[in-house]
Amino acid sequence: MPRRNLRTLAELDSAVPGCHRCPRLVAWREEVAATKRAAFADWTYWGKPVPGFGPANASLAIVGLAPAAHGANRTGRMFTGDRSGDFLYQALYDIGLASQPHATHIGDGLELHGVRITSPVKCAPPANKPLPSERDNCRPWLVREFELLLPTLRSVVVLGQFGWQALLPVLAQTWPVPKPAPKFGHGAHFVLPGAPELHLFGSFHVSQQNTFTGRLTPAMLRDVLSRAAGVAGLL
Repeated sequence: MPRRNLRTLAELDSAVPGCHRCPRLVAWREEVAATKRAAFADWTYWGKPVPGFGPANASLAIVGLAPAAHGANRTGRMFTGDRSGDFLYQALYDIGLASQPHATHIGDGLELHGVRITSPVKCAPPANKPLPSERDNCRPWLVREFELLLPTLRSVVVLGQFGWQALLPVLAQTWPVPKPAPKFGHGAHFVLPGAPELHLFGSFHVSQQNTFTGRLTPAMLRDVLSRAAGVAGLL
């Protein structure tokens, strides 16, 4: 597991794929990588934990849930190769924070501007539902990631309640998180005091369950991202 001797985000990102701490997640990610989906039969799946994506000096972080079995678990990059990612990257592109509106594979030319995307669970979980113990096993990776982002980080957008609940204990190690804890909601905005202060925003997750039903629209996501980018000095 990560130690403070991982001195840069590049070192952290290189270490993440070697994690084997959670037997259920290891077995599932490798089974998916071996059996594949018919549409991706010619792919060599990543099949490992997926590190965060974005520049080391990001001032805005986006926190999801976990890699998708046939998305990031296939491609090796967060929100890459699935419709949830298409929805997210289109919104980032629309407000000027991504170089292109789509993400298909590592090496497709996508760059993020001042934004880093990560997750509290680094392996694809069965049914997209990590166990609490798996979330807790993975927490040190996210703790170290946020420690390394501290010099520049000013705002965070959390996609979904699972990510919100998983992130608060991470943030509490650096910022004073009030009690009772801030409640998740789409459009929620809390300011955690500190040096620097951190703006915490909530958004419904970009899952197809939300985007296909209209619970989360492109305009709704752009609004939250724009507010977070504004306080982060990106817009």
